Amino acid sequence: DVSEDSLERCAARCEIAGARPSAIRTEQADLSDTAEVARAIEPADIVVGAMPSRFGLQSLETVIKAKKNYCDISFMPEDAMQLNDLAKKRGVTAVVDFGVAPGMSNLLASWGCEHLKKVERIEILVGGLPRHRHWPYEYKAGFSPTDVIEEYTRPSRIVENGKIIIKEALSDPELIEFEGVGTLESFNTDGLRSLAYTLDVPNMIEKTMRYPGHIELMRVLRDTGFFSQEEVTLKDGTTVRPLDLTSHLMFPKWTYEDMEPDLTVMRVSVEGMHGKQPTRLSWDLLDHLDPATGFTSMARTTAFPAAAMARMIVDGEFKTRGVIPPEFVVRKKGAVDRILKELKKRSIEFVARVETREDTA
Repeated sequence: DVSEDSLERCAARCEIAGARPSAIRTEQADLSDTAEVARAIEPADIVVGAMPSRFGLQSLETVIKAKKNYCDISFMPEDAMQLNDLAKKRGVTAVVDFGVAPGMSNLLASWGCEHLKKVERIEILVGGLPRHRHWPYEYKAGFSPTDVIEEYTRPSRIVENGKIIIKEALSDPELIEFEGVGTLESFNTDGLRSLAYTLDVPNMIEKTMRYPGHIELMRVLRDTGFFSQEEVTLKDGTTVRPLDLTSHLMFPKWTYEDMEPDLTVMRVSVEGMHGKQPTRLSWDLLDHLDPATGFTSMARTTAFPAAAMARMIVDGEFKTRGVIPPEFVVRKKGAVDRILKELKKRSIEFVARVETREDTA
């Protein structure tokens, strides 16, 4: 990391979680510089990428060119598959987007398609939230705040009647009741990612969940221009990017305190036919901060899937070459079971449900 303080906190927290001090080695480096990335990964057997999205694609390309296997969670805005041929040529396995959503959401959606026929609809609902709500935002960012804001500005790709359509971020608000959390509101975000192109399902959507009122507040800020990256000139001649000012004022209020409880909530639903019976398969996740280690829920549910996937690659259990989206991992027999088992060991459990048409009528 570029921040020495962040590295010290990381090492200390890993030791609290049970790692031997000798097992953790940190290094200060500016990883926005691809030459620094190449230098840092040189001795590695496998690389796990957790970069901010704006550095995702350049880091992926650097790792592939270095002929290192990779598991990445950076949520890059670009299409990672553009590097697929390069990865195959270099003999590299690069699994991308393997966090919680995207990541486990893709994996479970694809797994549902493996168990049902004539799948008509996939719905993914996901949110990371503070356990306790505080005015004015009733929200804090469990990952890069700039990437959160991008969720509110990046157009959302959804699939309707077999066609990919584009909708505005924060659109189509809907109230959702989730056991253990209460009422949440959901809205369109660009979270389908590769699923929009890899699964032959006529209707697919991913929506983010927040506490009620968040959509309206973010729309006011966005539509007023506070998320704009275009410079504006003030009356005194000073120029500023609105997003920079917004970030300066808002991000401190979006930052979790040490040991401040958070939660991750997700539901993946797949609707199709089981034999002649209309059936819905769904998986619910509700996870909280681990008070023993201080690991936030968002850190746990994002990092542990990536770690499990990385172990499969380095152990030689997953050898497919190229840039691999999470839904293709399902093709490896036993992969989903292993990942779910690894997560359950760490108290991250996806609760499965099977409902027939009569059950849901």
